[in-house]
Amino acid sequence: QLQLVESGGGLVQPGGSLRLSCAASGVSLDEYVIGWFRQAPGKEREGVACVSKHGGEPLYADNLKGRFTISRDNAKITVYLQMNSLKPEDTGVYYCAAAQYGYCGVATIDYAYGMENWGEGTLVTVSS
Repeated sequence: QLQLVESGGGLVQPGGSLRLSCAASGVSLDEYVIGWFRQAPGKEREGVACVSKHGGEPLYADNLKGRFTISRDNAKITVYLQMNSLKPEDTGVYYCAAAQYGYCGVATIDYAYGMENWGEGTLVTVSS
């Protein structure tokens, strides 16, 4: 069982930036499809971004393109979510998830398809 840990959340003003990290105790995440998801207060969870194994092409939720960037570090141990131009509606708990099989696609974003392992989440609050 892969144990994922998210970090980097916090309070930020509108227009600010945060970088979230997802890691698994030194285990390489290069063999996994990784997705970022979020859940705002009182709302359902939604997909944010995903990246396929071995640094494949990332995919983003349509409403977040251009502001969020998912990437892997060179050591393939950590997956990041860089979030820029943050808005109050970006507030929520952000989760990373991993799938050993499959690839990053629309179903990953829309349904978290194949995501077997989930972290506990990190809270992002965008407020002045």
